[in-house]
Order: sequence, then C-alpha cells, then structure tokens
Amino acid sequence: MSTRRTTIRRALGLIAVAMTAIATGAVNAQEVVVGGKGFTEQQLIAEMTSQLLAANGIKPDKRVGMGSAVLRQALESGQIDVCWEYTGTALSLAYKDTEKYTAEQGYEKIRSLDAAKGIVWLKPTRVNNTYAIGMLRSKSSALGIKSISDLGNAYKGGKNIMIGTNAEFAARPDGLPGVQKTYGFTVPLDSIVKMDFGLSFQALRDSQVEAAMVTSTDGRIIAFDVLVLNDDKAFFPIYLMTPVARKEALDKNPKLAGLLESLAAKLDSDTILKLNAAVDVDKKSVESVANGFLKQQGLIKG
Repeated sequence: MSTRRTTIRRALGLIAVAMTAIATGAVNAQEVVVGGKGFTEQQLIAEMTSQLLAANGIKPDKRVGMGSAVLRQALESGQIDVCWEYTGTALSLAYKDTEKYTAEQGYEKIRSLDAAKGIVWLKPTRVNNTYAIGMLRSKSSALGIKSISDLGNAYKGGKNIMIGTNAEFAARPDGLPGVQKTYGFTVPLDSIVKMDFGLSFQALRDSQVEAAMVTSTDGRIIAFDVLVLNDDKAFFPIYLMTPVARKEALDKNPKLAGLLESLAAKLDSDTILKLNAAVDVDKKSVESVANGFLKQQGLIKG
C-alpha cells in the first residue's frame, strides 16, 4: 500500500510540474516585445500598440528609441516581436532597393522579400510618412526656393544654404546622398548641420539653418509654417507605415495580427499628423494622446 501511495504522489507531482510548465508557457506566449524608433510618430504608435495589447490580455514590453538600422537588426534577430515600419525604409535599408514603386507595389515587394526571413507584413495603414526637405515659408519666399530643383540650383550658384539633418538621413541612399545624385548638386560639408531629428524645426525657426530634413506627417509643419519643397523629380519613395511582426510571435499569439490590423485600419496621414501635433505642438504626453485615440476609435474601453 505504501508503495502505491508513493507512486500516486509521484504521479500527482509530475502532473503538477507539467501543469506549471504549461501555464508558464501560456504566460510567456502572451508576452510581446514592441519595438520603435526615437521620433514622436514611432513613440506614439508603439505606445498605442502596447496599450491595445495590454487591454486584450497580451503583456507588452515596449522598447523605443532605436534608429532604423538597429530596429531592423532587432527584428531579424528576434530581440523584438513587433514594430511599425515604412515600406520605403525597409526596401532601401534591408535590400538596397531604391526602385520607384507605387504604394501597392512597394508593399507587395517587401512583404514577399521578408516572408523568407519569417517576418510578416500585415495590412498597411494609409500613412505615407515620406522624407522631405522643408524651409520656413518666409525664407522660401526670400530665397525664391519652392522645389528641390530650386534648392539644387541655389547650391550650384554658390549660395551658402545651411541644411539641417540627422546622421541617418545624411548617409542613407534614400536620404541626402540620393537627393544630391538625383538632382545633380552637392551640398558643401560645412553647410550640413547634423542634429537630432527633433531639433530640426526649432533650428529652422531660430535661423540656425535655412533648410532641413523633415517628414511629411510631422505636425510641426503647420505649427511652424514650413513649406515642404516640391520633390519635382519624385526622388523620395513611398513610405507606407505598416505593422510588422515575426511569424513566431503571431503563431504564439493568435489574436495579435487582428489587433494590429484593427489599429492600422484607423490610421491615415491626416490622422497621424494631428496626433503628432498633439504631442509636439500642444505638448500632451505620448501616453495620453495614445490612450485618447484608442478610446475615441473604440479600440479600447473608455
């Protein structure tokens, strides 16, 4: 009898261990690392994602502040599970592809290429956050510069125009080097002022630079009365913001794809511009803006 009781206890112990392992595995399966870059739009979308996941029983681990190359490396290596990336950025950065595609063509191309790496591009937003070069309207009028061709002609004519850019844009093929090649001009090295991306509008306002790298969905374009120079040779690719996830994370979390796509469906360029402005111009917190939008759209309960 004693031996039988011992056997039963051991069996029950093994069952308890197994159940604990299953429960632990279930918890781990619900943890999702959300990655993001350092600028406002990326901080907002990462925060919205984190709040949306948390409201639906998935524990988020938010990690923002990365550059594009670091974010991509983190995605490929499995250090993050989810991020929101731009089609043009991924094609240029990961595959050195600078072909001119329509929004649909670019999306299908990167979706196909990344599938082989276990990276899934879900249904995209209608946000095209393309790079651009901007000037204060007053400065643009004074210098007679309305397009990138005008800017190039000014450099060719020997005008000393200071241009603000972050280190990434100054080196990327879809950044300043590509602009110069396509438009056939050279910016003197002493005319390039490198700065954090978030400082570019202040630098324009304070006349530290005459032109600066901007992105088309930045709310400060309106607030600072900035003219986005016409890209008259259509150099800048379409940067369709899209939720991207590792296939492994999607398999572990069956609700994940649907949640990400439900958020993507609510976003377009005008909407994200206003959300960005709420943070950068109205000085509201990223957390409150994200929470307010999710509640307004019925994605989480108020």
